[in-house]
Amino acid sequence: MKPWHKISVNLFSVLVLMAGLAAGLDAADRAYPPPLETAALVSSEVVDSDGQLLRAFATREGRWRLKTNLGDVDPRLVEMLVAYEDQRFFQHSGVDILAMGRAALQLVGNGRVVSGASTLSMQVARLIEPRPARSLSAKVLQLIRAIQIERRMSKQQILELYLTHAPYGGNLEGVRAASLAYFGKEPRRLTVAEAALLVALPQSPEARRPDRHAGAAETARDRVLSRPAVAAVTGHGEAERAAGEPVPRRRQQLPAHAAHVAEAAIRIQPGAPVHRTTLKMTVQRALEQVAREVAETLDPKVSLAMVMADASTGDIVAEVGSAGYFDASRSGWIDMTRVNRSPGSTLKPFIYGLALEQGLVSQETIIEDRPANFFGYRPKNFDMSYQGDVSVREALQLSLNVPAVRLLDAVGPSRLMVRLRRAEVHPVLPTHEAPGLAIGLGGVGMSLKDLVQAYAALANRGQPVRLGNGIEEQPGVIGGEPLFEPPAVWNVVDILSDVLPPQGSRRLGIAYKTGTSYGYRDAWSIGFDGQHVLGVWVGRPDNGAVPGISGYQTAAPILFDAFARSGVVPVALPNPPAGALRLSQSDLPMSQRRFSTSENGLISASRREPAPQIVYPPEGARVDLSMGEKGELMPLVLKLQGGRAPFRWLANGQPLEAVSRRRSSEWLPDGAGHATLTVIDADGHAASVRIFVE
Repeated sequence: MKPWHKISVNLFSVLVLMAGLAAGLDAADRAYPPPLETAALVSSEVVDSDGQLLRAFATREGRWRLKTNLGDVDPRLVEMLVAYEDQRFFQHSGVDILAMGRAALQLVGNGRVVSGASTLSMQVARLIEPRPARSLSAKVLQLIRAIQIERRMSKQQILELYLTHAPYGGNLEGVRAASLAYFGKEPRRLTVAEAALLVALPQSPEARRPDRHAGAAETARDRVLSRPAVAAVTGHGEAERAAGEPVPRRRQQLPAHAAHVAEAAIRIQPGAPVHRTTLKMTVQRALEQVAREVAETLDPKVSLAMVMADASTGDIVAEVGSAGYFDASRSGWIDMTRVNRSPGSTLKPFIYGLALEQGLVSQETIIEDRPANFFGYRPKNFDMSYQGDVSVREALQLSLNVPAVRLLDAVGPSRLMVRLRRAEVHPVLPTHEAPGLAIGLGGVGMSLKDLVQAYAALANRGQPVRLGNGIEEQPGVIGGEPLFEPPAVWNVVDILSDVLPPQGSRRLGIAYKTGTSYGYRDAWSIGFDGQHVLGVWVGRPDNGAVPGISGYQTAAPILFDAFARSGVVPVALPNPPAGALRLSQSDLPMSQRRFSTSENGLISASRREPAPQIVYPPEGARVDLSMGEKGELMPLVLKLQGGRAPFRWLANGQPLEAVSRRRSSEWLPDGAGHATLTVIDADGHAASVRIFVE
């Protein structure tokens, strides 16, 4: 055989052997891949609307291991890590041959290990597949795994694995958990000293824990700072300045905000690594601080809850379910924002809204606050005293019970329930009972979230809004009819905005209402500006009585304190809509100057004529206006039966120009859309219809 032919055969054989070896290695690599799936096991996180960590949950092994991306970390820390641990990280493919040769020579020359040769890729292999003891076989496996990892992942992904899994003492893993525990902050902005400490700890995490071995931690940190490669990253003089900074000597608790929302998020999506909420960290933290401070002043069995929502979107921006989640004496694990309790007087604004919309009263209408009997139901005021004749404005501001029941009797309890359902609020009535007058004073069951949702419609200019639950429920404006017509909403808000704040609180430009349930079991306060609604409940989770509590004395100061410290930007209450005026008593039509009732609490029936009834247009009619000969819109004819003249007509709560003694009148609508027509006779009897003008 010729020499060149023999060389060709040998070369071919070598190539075949190498190809076979490569194929075998590739097959082995595929058959025994690195356990990257275990690297994906991280702590579950609950974050606010901006992605800030509200609460983390430990892994099944009890470790705090927070997923870390390069964008979560100060870039200088990453540069220092590479400079200290693996300077050729971006050049090698998992194994640094030069570093291994250097380490071997140092071992031979000194008889001991002087420096290691583990690359960051090899350290990642050890972290995701730990071995019980160090041995040659374990080291070889790390080397192989490092090469496998490099084949599957980018350098950036390998760095992120290290930053997520590096040990920091105890059950802390990853730089985010360590930064939060030792510095109380996310690692996005670290000092040079802080970054150097986080680089140093993983080499010997237990021996260098700063909360237990501060001296060892400081020495290790300074060793990192003194490395020339690290000094090139930090800059001239930074190492000396950083060396004078003390190391933290205690471990802080990781963020644990919004306990009830966080627990609910985990129940809803138990396997998700990140749970996003609509909460805002700054607001949530402020309200929780208020709750902690208030709890110290309350009886050990008394708790409180708060909900703040954005009335324009329905987003819950903060929620405090109890005075303390782990407070057993207060049953802190119970989320009191969702529990049905008696709302006390907090539904009164909605009664007044109906009466104002129907034209039964105006703000300065005189109404009686005297003992009354409504077929056996005898409401009494909270302080057991009576004011006599008061204006409607004063009656609501003073939260007088008898005037509210008089108006509820006039508008009808069922109609109040229908309006609340427009806001998708469903009060719970006693079993098999129809709505009665007692609902006006708290004779139904409602949750704090329900009340906040109802008041959100007032803050949102009458348009109902659905609150989310902070997690998966979609909030948003509820389509359909408004809760009340804009003039009625504005009048209610105008009255509530002028209620004096509780003693010791300053005015905040909010409208608010308080309530106390029967037997001193619940104290409520709900307030709002032009965008935000905050509700406060105080009471015992076991529904026991709390002598001395009240909405005004107990819950309202918490409301004002929480609103002031929440950090939300105040939004002015809405301006009056077109046609909404606060008329003086002398400027009111005669039929609205006094809300007349008889001794039994009903609108007086001592009249010859029956109550008026609108016969045209009928309830629910869709009216198409006709055009005149010159193309102008023709007014709509209004007709009624019964009642005693003179008659006052109102369209959407606004009086028409003149009082008429005739049983027909005319009205020219401003435009298309829903409209409420009301007629009031001389005795104060009223009738209303809802129509749609096309």
